Amino acid sequence: MRAVIQRVSRASVTEDGETVGQIGRGFLVLVGVTHADGQAEADWLARKIAGLRLFEDAAGKMNLGLAEVGGAVLVVSQFTLYGDARKGRRPDFLQAARPEQAEPLVDYLALRLKEEGLPVATGRFRAMMEVALVNDGPVTLWLDTADLRS
Repeated sequence: MRAVIQRVSRASVTEDGETVGQIGRGFLVLVGVTHADGQAEADWLARKIAGLRLFEDAAGKMNLGLAEVGGAVLVVSQFTLYGDARKGRRPDFLQAARPEQAEPLVDYLALRLKEEGLPVATGRFRAMMEVALVNDGPVTLWLDTADLRS
């Protein structure tokens, strides 16, 4: 699984003009799933996201996590994180998992984040969405569970 995590002061997802998910302060997490991914990768990713200390303390150091600042998570499926544009001008998405595999894992990740005690909102799987965010910092991280296998 791949995740792009952006610290936000607010973020939302709309589909056909309807807001389907929104948060205030927290993390916008764009998630991609590949063929080798399963629940173990989602478990690791949920623990990692819940434990990240990306918010500043009184001294201005990144020492606070989501729970300590009352933050939330907006999870949005993003198969294009597995796009490969090394050849040609149009990326291929051969490394992205099929929707039948990816959707349950993205849902499972959201569930695991809730089990970590975090408020979680989501986008809609396979929908054309508009994602709006105010990146706070900006602070953006990239996590890839494939790094655990190598």
